Amino acid sequence: MRQHKRRVGFRAIAYLFTFVVILYVTVFMNTPYIVYQPGRASEVAPMIKVENAYKDEKGTFMMTTVSASYANVALLIASVFNSNSEVVLKETRLGNKTEQEYAAEQVYYMNSSQSFAVQAAYHAAGIPYEDVVDYLYVFSVPGTANSNQFRPGDRIVSVEGQHIPDPQALSALLSSRKIGDRVKAVLQRDGKEITEQVALVEVIDPDTGKGKPGLGVVIGAVQKVEPKVAGKSVSFTDTDVGGPSAGLMFTMEIYNQLTPGDLTGGHRIAGTGTINAEGTVGAIGGVKHKIVAADRERAEVFFVPAKNYDEAKAKADEIGTSMKLVPVSTLGEALDYMEKLPATASPAA
Repeated sequence: MRQHKRRVGFRAIAYLFTFVVILYVTVFMNTPYIVYQPGRASEVAPMIKVENAYKDEKGTFMMTTVSASYANVALLIASVFNSNSEVVLKETRLGNKTEQEYAAEQVYYMNSSQSFAVQAAYHAAGIPYEDVVDYLYVFSVPGTANSNQFRPGDRIVSVEGQHIPDPQALSALLSSRKIGDRVKAVLQRDGKEITEQVALVEVIDPDTGKGKPGLGVVIGAVQKVEPKVAGKSVSFTDTDVGGPSAGLMFTMEIYNQLTPGDLTGGHRIAGTGTINAEGTVGAIGGVKHKIVAADRERAEVFFVPAKNYDEAKAKADEIGTSMKLVPVSTLGEALDYMEKLPATASPAA
């Protein structure tokens, strides 16, 4: 009897151990893969605040996203049965960056796309503007010298009590210091300000090839666009997505709020594409996933960069969508299409 109970006990422990191992392997163990899937088609109007905006919009402009997940075994298995999933190696996406550095870079690209969108919309609406540096942004922290003080994605608020308008100003401020000196840096991280005492390290001046004191971080300047006329400022809410591909749809929404009338005509309009200050629309990645996301949200029209049209059309045909694909190379082409599109008899649902 005792031997029987022992066997039952050993068997239960073996089953439990096997279950734990399987659970760990399928759910918690990392794999070298990323799974791409359709993300969301989200209305951009709530993300944008335009001073003295025209609020006649009956339809909607939507940005589209791709869902990218660092895959566990369970997700890899599920992706086999999902025709809209795409499995790629992590290194294809990250290159030589860490996950944190890549995420910080995508946030920077999103902020830059918003600035370009404001520039393009002002240009199209005939509103003069100027560019100013809003803040300095930390891309990465090479080496280990100051890795405890800085993280990818930090905003540099001030150094030694001074607001730093651009990378050149930071270099000038630190030029009178010595390597090893400590300076006070105020940073913004996850919406909170923190203060760090940072030891200056040797960095190589790209112009002279010589060493100089620096913070030991790779930084970029985030621009802010300011109108030269009162009452036309544009700002953005925080978004939980990154990358530059929402530029075109941001621009169209901003232009719609800056100018009289309703450019949407009551339609549900989705799209993707980078934008620059002159209104050139650039190609993006993951367009096939964005087509599916837009179709799920009942978009009637999808603006696609001309260079992405063939891939987008193939996916649209595959899923049998009735959504109209419109290839564009410039903002002007997208605006012309919308101005000629007949308005709906009633607001879009």
